[in-house]
Amino acid sequence: MSESDDEATTRQRIADALRAEPHGAADLSTAVGVPRSTVYHHLDHVAHSIEGSDADEQFLVAPPECRACGFDSFDDPLNDPSRCPECRSERIAEPQFVID
Repeated sequence: MSESDDEATTRQRIADALRAEPHGAADLSTAVGVPRSTVYHHLDHVAHSIEGSDADEQFLVAPPECRACGFDSFDDPLNDPSRCPECRSERIAEPQFVID
């Protein structure tokens, strides 16, 4: 990144973190210093920016997965589900994001 971390926007800092390695929303919240609840909103914008750019990059998502039954076909991967639709367990691993 050419700008210092103080001058970079939250979305630029998120994108830079995702270019370095995969992160979940909780990791990004800590790394970037924004509430976890807003990370998903920023991720949506980062994903659209990557899709619309001419760069040879992709925004990739490893979907959330139920730790009880293994269900991973959630409707929206850019969401933090609270309960598994199959077994109703609340033991859900959060999605992981990366820019490759």
